Amino acid sequence: MGAEVCGSPPMTRAAPRVSEAVSRGLFAGPTGEVRFVIGKPLRRLFVGLVVTTIVTLLLAGPAWADTGSASGSGPGSASGSSSGSAALPLPSPRGLAALAIATTQTGKPYVWGGTGPHGWDCSGLVQWSFRQVGVDMPRTTWQQATAGVPVPVRAMAPGDVVVLNDDGSHVGIYAGFGQIFNAYGRGVPVGLAPLRQFTIYAVRRF
Repeated sequence: MGAEVCGSPPMTRAAPRVSEAVSRGLFAGPTGEVRFVIGKPLRRLFVGLVVTTIVTLLLAGPAWADTGSASGSGPGSASGSSSGSAALPLPSPRGLAALAIATTQTGKPYVWGGTGPHGWDCSGLVQWSFRQVGVDMPRTTWQQATAGVPVPVRAMAPGDVVVLNDDGSHVGIYAGFGQIFNAYGRGVPVGLAPLRQFTIYAVRRF
């Protein structure tokens, strides 16, 4: 039997032994009542979620802290302030959630054409991360460069999708403070890279 359910008769049997209680997630309080204890895996998961949320919010600082090259010829490049484009560096909640999810893949290998879960290519990682938060993200970098809402580079915020290189051949998720979270390339594990080493092709918000 488990702990009392609200509305059920009081328990009359003695509190479980310590070894039994620990294995069942129960312990006896100072007055003899039985309490539920959250197991270590659940505690770690909860703490991980809290830490990820706090870090993500801290990363939502000014987008102008070294955002790399502002030159770009693709859709959503710095030159645009077209109708419907984002004008302020206000992070998208879904973008921030996708960024947090993407970070759970840190350290996994780059695999050409990889769509997880054991390895990723750049657009596969972005697609998977956003699909976890309900965004029907297309597969290739060039498709991703035309999805969502275009954002000028100076208004870029954490969680935005950034398509990179002169030909739009690479993509990642902006993580704040001039860093891009990405599956960089063969031999480099999934993680952060300085945005300044790339040319920005397009910035999109979802």
